[in-house]
Amino acid sequence: MSVDDATLQQKPEPLPSPWRSGRFRLFFTARSASLLADGMLMVSLTTAVLGAGHGASGVGYALAAWMTPIVLLVLFGGVLADRFTPQVMMICADLARMVAMLTMAVLLFSSDSVPLWQVMGLMALSGAATAMFQPGMASMVPRVAEDIQKANALLRISEALSTLLGPGLAGLLVAYWQVSGSYLVIAAAYALSAAVLLPLRKLHTERDEGDAPMWRRLATGWQEFRSRQWLWGVIAVWSVYGLFVFGPALPLGAALMIEQHGANGYGWIASADGAGTIIGGLIGMRVRPRRPLVAGALAMFCFALNPLAPALEWSFAATAIAHVVAGYGFAFWGVMWATSVQSHIPLTVLSRVSAYDVAGSIMVIPLGRALAGPAAETFGANEVLIFSSVMSCLLLAVMISVPAIRALRRAPEGLLRKTEGEPAV
Repeated sequence: MSVDDATLQQKPEPLPSPWRSGRFRLFFTARSASLLADGMLMVSLTTAVLGAGHGASGVGYALAAWMTPIVLLVLFGGVLADRFTPQVMMICADLARMVAMLTMAVLLFSSDSVPLWQVMGLMALSGAATAMFQPGMASMVPRVAEDIQKANALLRISEALSTLLGPGLAGLLVAYWQVSGSYLVIAAAYALSAAVLLPLRKLHTERDEGDAPMWRRLATGWQEFRSRQWLWGVIAVWSVYGLFVFGPALPLGAALMIEQHGANGYGWIASADGAGTIIGGLIGMRVRPRRPLVAGALAMFCFALNPLAPALEWSFAATAIAHVVAGYGFAFWGVMWATSVQSHIPLTVLSRVSAYDVAGSIMVIPLGRALAGPAAETFGANEVLIFSSVMSCLLLAVMISVPAIRALRRAPEGLLRKTEGEPAV
């Protein structure tokens, strides 16, 4: 055997842990801070709107004011992230969200009855900033970590912890420091995110330097998106999944579990889901399948237990275990999907492609949630959730049956190793 043959047969050197990179530690801190703020926001918003006397409908209007700009503007956020670099857009977005939350804190501190239109306006500003933040986040991961899969797994774990801790922290602040105090902490979290992203603003980034108008940049992102059958195939399935599974699962599942196990029991079940997400992230750090989308979709079959457990009125222990397993499946899929997108899409268009990913994934979920109530009244909540569980399995089977999705292989390790002389941070 020649020396060259022996060299080719050697296993590639293992990629360094993301924790060894100062860039990743900064990005991880920023992402964790913003996730914690997001986790606190829903509890704080609900408490503020109800306390101001606007009722449940006011909460719905405020949430819609936050969600609508995300759906409408996320594609433009992807274009701007590729044009001005993701880190610049993320810093600006964090600062805008900080201002919105500080303004909310001042309004709530100065008055017990904040007009709903003011709340909706500030939530719309926060939603627009989130639309500018989200697309760039995905394209930052390959720039701050060589081991993309492990980085995504760590971020998934951070997301689970923030989802668990955020609502509880907001509840404590509301109880002992009034709702205005919780908004001050949310603003501080967004400020921390912006501050730790600042050292990354000089990170080497391939920018879209062309003079093409906005619509042409959007068209370029769409062309990159539609040219990959595995990419748009997953999003097409995922859109239907959001309508029939994610949409009904949360509102109807929560209502049934509170009825069956009480509010305290539901809280523990939600924590079990978070624990499963952490397990999925930990496994995602270790397991590196050759066909990541197939492996992720197989794990995602576990998510069918999420709506099924309350629909069949399982015991508290069985429901909690089901949510641990479902949380694992969702997290492992998320790691495989994010890694596949970030390792197969050119960095110069990754933010735009990620924006189409986000838009296609989330835009039908509000419709699914809106239809969940009428469907439950017509057919029964248990029956709707059983249907969601069946649809979950059928849609994942359709996804795996698509040849382009089934054939996609994991990108070679080290493919995105940096060669440029980036500044140490």
